Amino acid sequence: MGKPVIGLTGPTGAGKSTVAAAFRKLGCAVIDADRVARDMVKDPGCLAQLKEIFGADIVAQDGLLDRRKLAARAFSSPENTRKLNAVTHPAIIRECTRQIEAAAAGDCRAVILDAPLLFESGTQDLCGATVAVITPDASRLKRIMARDGISEEDAARRMAAQHGNDYYRERADYTFDGSTPWPVFDETVAALLDRIMGDLDEQA
Repeated sequence: MGKPVIGLTGPTGAGKSTVAAAFRKLGCAVIDADRVARDMVKDPGCLAQLKEIFGADIVAQDGLLDRRKLAARAFSSPENTRKLNAVTHPAIIRECTRQIEAAAAGDCRAVILDAPLLFESGTQDLCGATVAVITPDASRLKRIMARDGISEEDAARRMAAQHGNDYYRERADYTFDGSTPWPVFDETVAALLDRIMGDLDEQA
């Protein structure tokens, strides 16, 4: 493909999207796996499977998916999260691969695959390096409540359905502190990108 592909992941509320935006400002193309996933669940076959698993009422009378209702059920337990992933992952991987190839053919420094389930889905195999954004649990809890407008209990349940920080530390090639102060946030991301690009050049 000609351009480095860097996988970006981390638990919900860690600040991964903010890091992705900083990478974009540095001239990287960003593939949003969450957006890909949202598009994939519009597929009639995928919708039918999700209704069977999580209940017909996750699809409203107008035929549109009630994403909040699906999320509440899919992230209510690790088992339900696995069921969601089994339906959506194969289609998501195919589309991410297509978008990575298209982006790598363009004018960018690197391609960032922004994927919350990078390791769980196996899409780290599409990447030359991986970065995990990690933030203390207390900060993540507040961010999730503010971002999604949910209660502390619901936010805690959503966090519990995901892996903890150690999972990402053990698997990622690099980590980034999602609580990095704003005045130095962008320059810290820039330093990380330079480091990754240098390391990949040495490995080539």
